[in-house]
Amino acid sequence: MAAKLKKGDKVIVLSGKDKGKEGSINSINPSTGKAVVSGVNISIRHRAQTQTSQGGRVPTEMPIQLSNIALIDPKDGGPTRVGFKMDGEKKVRFAKKSGETIDG
Repeated sequence: MAAKLKKGDKVIVLSGKDKGKEGSINSINPSTGKAVVSGVNISIRHRAQTQTSQGGRVPTEMPIQLSNIALIDPKDGGPTRVGFKMDGEKKVRFAKKSGETIDG
């Protein structure tokens, strides 16, 4: 199955403690159905000090379920679902809300 969301896409959070926040996808894991989004789902992790790095409380971005995020429509800036269509010989993604092509 083709990926509806990819690394670098601008997304908005639909539910949870960070509802309404926007960010771009840093990494995605299709097998677990989760993605790491910049500035979203920040958790404090405690790190031990080493010779090379300072220890302490480090804010870390944690993965979020793919079902809780939606692509931002390039035309109106709201959340949209993603579809696929053929553009000549090439399969491209498009925003279902406005019909705009996302890549291609």
